[in-house]
Amino acid sequence: MGILNITPDSFSDGGLYASTDAAVLHAVRLIEEGADILDIGGESTRPGSASVSVEEELRRVLPVVQALESKGIPLSVDTSKPEVMRATIKAGATMINDINALQSPGALEVVADGGVTVCLVHMQGKPKYMQSDPQYKDVIVEIKDFLRQRIDVMEAAGIVRERIIIDPGFGFGKTLKHNLKLLRYLDQFADMGTPILVGLSRKSMLREITRNKKDDLVFSSVSAALLAAINGARILRVHDVKATKDALKVYNAVASQE
Repeated sequence: MGILNITPDSFSDGGLYASTDAAVLHAVRLIEEGADILDIGGESTRPGSASVSVEEELRRVLPVVQALESKGIPLSVDTSKPEVMRATIKAGATMINDINALQSPGALEVVADGGVTVCLVHMQGKPKYMQSDPQYKDVIVEIKDFLRQRIDVMEAAGIVRERIIIDPGFGFGKTLKHNLKLLRYLDQFADMGTPILVGLSRKSMLREITRNKKDDLVFSSVSAALLAAINGARILRVHDVKATKDALKVYNAVASQE
């Protein structure tokens, strides 16, 4: 899953693809590098970020979805707003990636009626303050319980399990220790019966580990993505598509040997 941030303030690439033309050009590059899905976001969810209006998010995202709808690649929209979900689904989005796990009033109904896939993300708190002091008794158990409850709600609303993906939410209300435990024991989410999506690309946990700056996290991002794949992730949300695909090709070639 190639990341396409159409924002001025995203933690890694804010402002680089804020115009429709720049975003579409970058999307084409991600497709050429081997992206299987594009994840389009018009609102930064980095720690400390503030929300934007529905109108502003639609102004950023909708023209890009419309421009890419004919490219023959599944389009995911990273949003928690029902109005944005409805408009982008109508424009051709086939997946909603929601850090709020469809808890916003009306979001559940929009996705159920739209017939699209949904990714349910775990987040403790809200982006503006989620990293202030996250606390868990058992991070694995608590995240699994939350995601299991949300899956039950989805199915009760008519969203079949085949349309559901889960994301434990690395960096969304988690300390470095929490994130490392999640990555180490990611395989414990496999019994939930849904594909696991993981987004570790260029996140602050990698800066904490490597002490590198935000523009020097390609190698650590690829390493983290590969570990996630080995531990059960089926969708990797990444900035560096080609580097990640190359690492996966090497791993899969070795793993396929008897």
